[in-house]
Amino acid sequence: MKKVIIVEGKSDKQKIEKIVREPVDIICTNGTIGVSKLDELLEELMDKDVYILVDADKSGDKIRKQFKRELPEAEFLYIDRKYKEVATSPDHHLATLLLQANIEINAKYLDARMNGL
Repeated sequence: MKKVIIVEGKSDKQKIEKIVREPVDIICTNGTIGVSKLDELLEELMDKDVYILVDADKSGDKIRKQFKRELPEAEFLYIDRKYKEVATSPDHHLATLLLQANIEINAKYLDARMNGL
């Protein structure tokens, strides 16, 4: 089944793209998402494994709530609140999160943690 990761912004998308090794679609919400845009997106997400990976802030919480209501079968990935944003989270933290969600990642991003980098 095709996997889709939903993030907030372009910098989040770029960060995830370099870590993920398998083909996944990464969709940016560009902040909050309107009802018509959400409806369009929900149609596109039918029959796909959907992962929500947004910032640990008010905006991220709002997006998470919308998707929990409209797409409860999605898997919600949570970054550690101390990092606040997906884009500024350490690579190894994101790699670990994605790996736990059974998304193939470039192993070198896990190695960085083991090397203390």
